[in-house]
Amino acid sequence: MKICPYCTHANREGMFFCEECGHPFVGITEKLATTQLAQGMDQADYHGRITWGTARFDHDSSVVIRVRDQADSIILTPQEEIIIGRADAKDDHTPELDLAPFGAAEQGVSRRHAVMRRGEDTLILVDLGSTNGTYLNGQRLIPNQPRVLRDGDEVRVARLVFHIFFK
Repeated sequence: MKICPYCTHANREGMFFCEECGHPFVGITEKLATTQLAQGMDQADYHGRITWGTARFDHDSSVVIRVRDQADSIILTPQEEIIIGRADAKDDHTPELDLAPFGAAEQGVSRRHAVMRRGEDTLILVDLGSTNGTYLNGQRLIPNQPRVLRDGDEVRVARLVFHIFFK
């Protein structure tokens, strides 16, 4: 376990950011260890290891959502906007990506947490001023500031984590 020095959350080993607050764990000693390890690697070892997914999202593409620790995927055909959140019995509004079946209320997901918007050739993620924040690949998003999604990105809404794949 790796204890966050900022919020004292117990995180899994190998995490670079706190799963609870997003505080980075990379320090001077970890940078040195990583650099020494990389120097000893052969160039052929790098091939296929570090990959960036494409940011290109065609008009006929769909989105596959894989919620962590869940067997089934959610396949969405994006409209102009997809609200990410959770349905609530007290509220008539149901978001297009309803995370309630995945324990969203217990994980701190807001009813209207974030939104995915279709750009010209991209898919954009925007936090809607949620209480517990939205994270893209471990970095907390500033509310109402758009960020481009890439194929394979990890998104965390509050404490619920999922990956986005373009199909």
